[in-house]
Amino acid sequence: MTKFTSLENYEPIPEGGSQYPIEFIEARGFIKLREDEKLVEIGFTEKAEELIKGILRNYHKKSVVFIPIDPAELSAYLGNKLGEIQAPENREEPEDDSVLLDKLANDAPIINLVNSICIEGIRSGASDIHLESTGPRPGVPGGLRVRYRLDGILRTVKTIEGSRFPAISSRIKVMANLNILERRQPQDGRITVKLGNEQVDLRVSIVPVAGGESIVLRILGKKASVSLTELGFHDEQVQALKRLLRMPHGLILITGPTGSGKTTTLNAMLREIVSDSLKIVAIEDPVEFLMDGVNQIQINEQIGLGFDILLRRVLRQDPNVIMIGEIRDSATAEIALRSALTGHLVLSTLHTNDAVSVIPRLINMGIEPYLIASVLRGAAAQRLVRRICPNCKEAYTPGPEEQRFLAAANISADTLYHGQGCSVCGFTGFSGRTIAAELFTSSSGLEDLILGRANGAALTGYLQKQGMKTLLEDGLGKALGGITTLAEVEREIILASGGA
Repeated sequence: MTKFTSLENYEPIPEGGSQYPIEFIEARGFIKLREDEKLVEIGFTEKAEELIKGILRNYHKKSVVFIPIDPAELSAYLGNKLGEIQAPENREEPEDDSVLLDKLANDAPIINLVNSICIEGIRSGASDIHLESTGPRPGVPGGLRVRYRLDGILRTVKTIEGSRFPAISSRIKVMANLNILERRQPQDGRITVKLGNEQVDLRVSIVPVAGGESIVLRILGKKASVSLTELGFHDEQVQALKRLLRMPHGLILITGPTGSGKTTTLNAMLREIVSDSLKIVAIEDPVEFLMDGVNQIQINEQIGLGFDILLRRVLRQDPNVIMIGEIRDSATAEIALRSALTGHLVLSTLHTNDAVSVIPRLINMGIEPYLIASVLRGAAAQRLVRRICPNCKEAYTPGPEEQRFLAAANISADTLYHGQGCSVCGFTGFSGRTIAAELFTSSSGLEDLILGRANGAALTGYLQKQGMKTLLEDGLGKALGGITTLAEVEREIILASGGA
């Protein structure tokens, strides 16, 4: 049972002096009991939040001691003492939560700390910055963990005292034009960071979690000028994609799980065909890379502007090429394929494990096989695998388990490659990522199979006979060529696809 300290042991600090406003005391359960140049003693009741404790620690910039008090005694104290004290005529307006948080957010050390977290993340090549509250829990002090997602893997880069989290959270909310008082509902926003002569956008997602908030900053480049070859497609695949993009109408799909680089590939494809003679419209969620020559539209579900609604509007814009960020539902799928049928080149993405699976997936979404056969020009499935660091790459002889793995794929190899780890790659052995992909283009034989509702195995068998290299084959080729490791191929292609 909590032992309370009686308020009779303290002289009341007047409301008009340095005391908190009555509204704050009543709502939050904190009252300032005593204060001098070095120390402030604060009484708190069971309604007091740990988050507000952190705010007050930062706000006072001196030693803070929290003392448990009886809520009933506090209520009596407010009614009988504090309310009777007359405030001076020249007293300042009381500071509520928003004022306290705003002061914290604009504190110079906090500004510098948040800026450094963002800038270091951008310079390191991270795709995401994660800031997470790690407590407090019984026996575990509260803290703030900062992690960067580098080459697809999260790495902890620093830990910060937990009491600074409210100020950091408030600063990010101020930068993203979000509500600094809202801690119960998720919030999304956007921040622009200036790095030298370059501006970099950060997409902000804040979600309440037990013990605080989880903040994720997705780093979005203003430009993504990488080519299809630089992404990792081999020469035959690049030429096949370029042939597809020269077609006047039809549907081209890129497929893969979240985070596999589908949007980057779509953007690289659009840059291949941007010209004054084409009207290109992209419907995205969100707009991640700004591209010259492309009319980019961001969906907004809150006001009823989803992919399907915007797609209908875009068709009135006389487009030649339409890029749809993702086909999420039957309505969008139907409009997309009808658009491809009526003279538009449509590019989009789906979530499937391999390229062939786009066909049964569209059928399951209610699209008639005849429509798929009529408009589907080709599809590519892709995964991102980490590149071996060229600075510390070394050859080695594969062990028995790796030999068995290769033998199962009818491959014999005396040499594989990995990175030892060095200061250049942060001792991970990897530097950057590349694509492993499979791609097929349509043919009369494939159209017949689609019309006959052939299953995935039959479709795959036919396409392999036509020369399609599978995801696994492409990944293994990159491992044998010293671009990635066998372990990466297994992790990103086999295990991620549900293989054994």
